[in-house]
Amino acid sequence: MTGLAPRPTPQLTPRPTPGLAPHFALPPEDRDLSPRTGWTRAHWEAVADGLLAAVAPYATPGGALYPLPGDRWSWSGPRSDGLEGYARTFLLAALRVAGARGADPGGLLERYADGLATGTAHLGTACSGTAHPGGDGPEDWPRITDRGQPLVESASIALGLRLTRPWLWDRLDDGVRERVAAWLLDALTAEPVPSNWELFPVAVGGFLAEAGIEPEAARAAVARGLERIEPWYTGDGWYSDGAGRAFDYYNGWALHLYPALEAWLSQDGERLTRYGRRLATHLADYAHLFGADGAPLHQGRSLTYRFAAAAPLWLGALTGHTPLDPGTTRRLASGALRHFLDRGATTDRGLLSLGWYGPYDGVLQPYSGPASPYWAAKGFLGLLLPADHEVWTAREEPGPTERADATRAVPGPNWLLQSTAGDGLVRLHNHGSEHLPPPGDPDQDDPHYARLAYSTATGPFPYGVAPDNHFGLVHGGRISLRTALEPLGAGEGWAASRHRARLVGEEPEEGAEVRITSLVLVRGAVEVRIHLVTGAAPGRAVRQTGWAVPDPVPEEEGPRSELLPLHGLMMDGALPAAPTAFARRAVSPALAGETTGRAGGDLFLCLARLTADPDAPPLAGLVRAAAGPADDGTHLVSVTWWDGEVRRARMGPSAVTVDGLTENAG
Repeated sequence: MTGLAPRPTPQLTPRPTPGLAPHFALPPEDRDLSPRTGWTRAHWEAVADGLLAAVAPYATPGGALYPLPGDRWSWSGPRSDGLEGYARTFLLAALRVAGARGADPGGLLERYADGLATGTAHLGTACSGTAHPGGDGPEDWPRITDRGQPLVESASIALGLRLTRPWLWDRLDDGVRERVAAWLLDALTAEPVPSNWELFPVAVGGFLAEAGIEPEAARAAVARGLERIEPWYTGDGWYSDGAGRAFDYYNGWALHLYPALEAWLSQDGERLTRYGRRLATHLADYAHLFGADGAPLHQGRSLTYRFAAAAPLWLGALTGHTPLDPGTTRRLASGALRHFLDRGATTDRGLLSLGWYGPYDGVLQPYSGPASPYWAAKGFLGLLLPADHEVWTAREEPGPTERADATRAVPGPNWLLQSTAGDGLVRLHNHGSEHLPPPGDPDQDDPHYARLAYSTATGPFPYGVAPDNHFGLVHGGRISLRTALEPLGAGEGWAASRHRARLVGEEPEEGAEVRITSLVLVRGAVEVRIHLVTGAAPGRAVRQTGWAVPDPVPEEEGPRSELLPLHGLMMDGALPAAPTAFARRAVSPALAGETTGRAGGDLFLCLARLTADPDAPPLAGLVRAAAGPADDGTHLVSVTWWDGEVRRARMGPSAVTVDGLTENAG
């Protein structure tokens, strides 16, 4: 036989659940074991089964491709997108079966075994220059080439084969194994995009080495990939996704996941100690990125992967390298899964849509295709932990956001996290992460990297719309870009940075660039935003914007955005309404001011607040602020909070001092 004999997938008897398609037959909630979410391991298994049942009708006859329905293809084209559908859902199937220790009553592995045989059936028979180098058949897999999407998908296929090796790989016909191995071998030499892609050959090499296929080359690919990401480790548990300062969820679902998982699967104690310690340090911050409603923070790219955000939480428990107790681990992971499924992440056919809750193009990238959301399979990593593991048997414990108001400085990305227990919101103040502009358009900031702040309850306005949570100069109806970001430090209740204010269509004379030094001070839900503008001519308009929230605010307790001037600014109405991932219509308040051109620069201060607390006191009476020039040309700021506590800061064009701690620009 070319694969395993096919078996029909059993029919599910659904129990209606709000927000879920009928493919999902969920067991009753268990509020004794899981008082926060009600969900248990059985719910994770049921969701996995539902997702896999929903995609089954879209497989090609031989099972090699899963061309899921949709109104857009990725920039890699439909053949690659079909391979993506196979690879990512296969990984989910592999986690489901491996977690059940080989039990597979639905015949999942038989279904994907047929795909392995069909997708590689004509490997090496195509002539040079044909559209599909793996062959010209309707289900042939495209070959793995330099910087091509099949390299990405090869990692999911290899990992799935490794996890299910006794029940799938070892039972395949010799010819199928030879062809699949030949297809995977190209991943060892294909050149990755210099980013988390460096780790895809690591996943493939780990499987091939374990299976005894070109073991020397496979182990070399593992070592090479791990070596290449090393310069991107900034310390304190965080990686940049490639050179520069791109910090996002790829830390957890790629840059920590592949090295630690490879070490764990290979039983490499030395590597596991190295990467496990980094993972544990990362998780100490990461646990603070989830709101009380289960929402992960809305920042960075590939957000359509949704509950893949649970992957590093499970990874810590799986490898034994986590600072979190088992009940908190499961609470955060189950909270994230349920958060999305309760809010329409699946279509009426049970498919994950391209978006955040429902469909939303604003979180997509050119590489996003119909099956891209199934990277969420990584969020099911916890199924590898046996049912009697304490992460499944311990009573759920509250997450950090639910316990008390907190601020937390994150040194690697130079972020400040601000959470409030009363409304369960998390806010991230971004003073160190940026990303490349969209392909072909250097004249826009990336909405998911360049904003001053992000949260678990709001999303940024999309490309082409006046930016929320931004400060800059206004020219020709556009606001300056936040470029060349330099972190200036983060500490208890504060974070600071400096950037070049680039005005599109107005190139400055040499040496006459406008720089903006920004500082945020926070307490509770309140923010004091402070900006020093240097190098600007007199009379230049500036604008400060706030959080983009639904308009109108829902009748239930929804987030509200406030922005009040303190120094150098005045009320300026609201930005034009625009969609976000959270609302079809959202608005952001705005303030306006003007530069004077004074030698030491112009200082602007305002109050901001994002809150869902219906009993929050009026913002205007919570803070007193004073600002003025110092003898050395810097500016002094004094902030008095509602209980009398005072914070003092000194701001210059290249240095910020908060309560005596000085941080300088490089």
